[in-house]
Amino acid sequence: MKTATFPSLRVDPKLREEAEGVLQDGESLSSFVEQSIRESIERRLAQSEFIARGLRSREDARRTGKYVDSDAVINRLQKMLTRAKTSAKARR
Repeated sequence: MKTATFPSLRVDPKLREEAEGVLQDGESLSSFVEQSIRESIERRLAQSEFIARGLRSREDARRTGKYVDSDAVINRLQKMLTRAKTSAKARR
């Protein structure tokens, strides 16, 4: 597979210095930038999918008239968090 390049990017010298300052052993600035782009793409795709699921859920609720009270959702999430914290403490 042929490779392609990204356009050159002009940045403030301080930003470049900060980026170079967080490089790990053996990591180049180019590989850091590439990984950052990959992670941003993944995050944006996940965000788009999350929004699409939310919109579908909203439409399903409108269509069926079945809604879940926000307090019920928050209570369920709180119970899940409590169980996860308890489980994490038990593993220590």
